[in-house]
Amino acid sequence: MQLCGRLAVELEGERVEERLPGRQGRLLFAYLAANRNRTLTRGQLLDALWPDGRDGGLAPLLSKLRRVAPLAGLRLALPPAAWVDIEAAADGVHRAESAIAQRDFHRAWGPSQVAMFISGRTFLPGEESPWIDDVRRGLEDLHLRALEAYAQAGLEIGGTELAAAVRAGRELTRREPYRETAHRLLMDALAREGNTAEALLVYDQLRRRLLEDLGSAPSTQTQELHKHLLR
Repeated sequence: MQLCGRLAVELEGERVEERLPGRQGRLLFAYLAANRNRTLTRGQLLDALWPDGRDGGLAPLLSKLRRVAPLAGLRLALPPAAWVDIEAAADGVHRAESAIAQRDFHRAWGPSQVAMFISGRTFLPGEESPWIDDVRRGLEDLHLRALEAYAQAGLEIGGTELAAAVRAGRELTRREPYRETAHRLLMDALAREGNTAEALLVYDQLRRRLLEDLGSAPSTQTQELHKHLLR
């Protein structure tokens, strides 16, 4: 099941997203898929589909959905091995961060990339709802963690992966201009590419931003990296 980007659903080898009962049916299916490991109530389904508190016809919608997807009460009855993209992103980040903690950077590279690509797509594009906003915020956090893991893996693997580490570092610092770990990754990757002057410029931009916006200085760890680059 692909919930980020274009909705795509394959059940028992057959694509069925076009058979979902209209826009509300797609939203209901996506909500059930995103919460398939939770016990849901009728009230929660109503809030997800009609935040204004009305009931636009939940019972007939569930009846129509049962003709397409396996439901057990108010949840999707999927096998444990079912693949849902947002779950794959969370699992990828977890495996990548675990591998990095064990300094197994080659093992971290693949899962971090999978998580990065999935979480980089918009969850249910074109739709707006409080629960959708919550999922998107969670995916944004996953995307930042995946970018950081991918940059760290590329940095330590080296060689042709240094360019990827630089790109991921630039994206991280663009999205999170006060995230010092992102700036250190970018500085380190640039220096290992031989672009020490550019790495020093990244530090100077961070230092000025912290001073002007927050009245603070870079952390000791960031300053130590700066001194190392100067040497």
